[in-house]
Amino acid sequence: NMWSILIVTLPTQPNAVRLRIWRALKALGCAALRDGAYLLPMDQAAHLEALAQEVTEHGGTASVLALSPRDEQQRMEILGQFDRNESYAAWHESLRTALLELATLAEVEARKRVRGAADALEAIRRIDYYPGPALPQAQAVLAVWRQELDARFSKDEPHATEGSVSQLNAAQFQGKRWATRARPWVDRLACAWLIRRFIDQKAQFVWLADVAKVPKNLIGFDYDGARFTHVGKRVSFEVLMASFELEQDPRLLPIAQAVHYLDAGGMPAALATGLEAILSGLREMHADDDALLAAAAAVFDALYATPPSPTIAAKD
Repeated sequence: NMWSILIVTLPTQPNAVRLRIWRALKALGCAALRDGAYLLPMDQAAHLEALAQEVTEHGGTASVLALSPRDEQQRMEILGQFDRNESYAAWHESLRTALLELATLAEVEARKRVRGAADALEAIRRIDYYPGPALPQAQAVLAVWRQELDARFSKDEPHATEGSVSQLNAAQFQGKRWATRARPWVDRLACAWLIRRFIDQKAQFVWLADVAKVPKNLIGFDYDGARFTHVGKRVSFEVLMASFELEQDPRLLPIAQAVHYLDAGGMPAALATGLEAILSGLREMHADDDALLAAAAAVFDALYATPPSPTIAAKD
């Protein structure tokens, strides 16, 4: 192993710069050999280079060097500096505390707790440069928790299938009857909006109480065995986008990011919190699924009408 080492003397002023550097070093999960000497794996050297540049621009001194251990004992000592077992143990403890409250929570709050736990685990994973058994163990615990929530609130939540997504012609899907699980939540509501807005403007929707008994003349989405459902890491909304060549629309991208995060976790999305709160309120207001979709569609229309941010636009 080789490491990149930052040797730094922070500027005395301004304090905001000193604080920002300290926070950045902590967020990167640097190992501290001593005050002013911080290590990262060699493939993370660019992060230390950026910090060194900021330090020197504000009057401090900083050098980024390569470090190799002199022997096996020293190598193991350095690796020990990156051990994250305490972080995983703290994560498990917070999870146990949350599980005690789970039975009393409504669906939206329960799923919010799951995403919070997933985000916390992802934060550890990002700086676990030498992962051991603790990471897959934590991921397995989180997966069980998600399964328990699905069994409680959405017993027919689809399981991702493997394979690729085929591109289809929307002209062959006009005036169809589309079916999904009743009492739709984020992914299903977004899918129904996408279908009627971009794929089949005359679409009719059937809300299924039992996906085991689906008439053959319906086009299903977001349940196991449906024509359109989770594939790989894509949720159903993203599968529909890919199937009908909508992935290049920059106004759909932030919506897709929010839907994915709220349905499957992963990278936090800017729109997610607000979208979840609004859809949760709408579901309380509308017992009829068609009325719920109509109200949710207005929300998605408004989000789609919002100009994409420069960051998102630049990616395309």
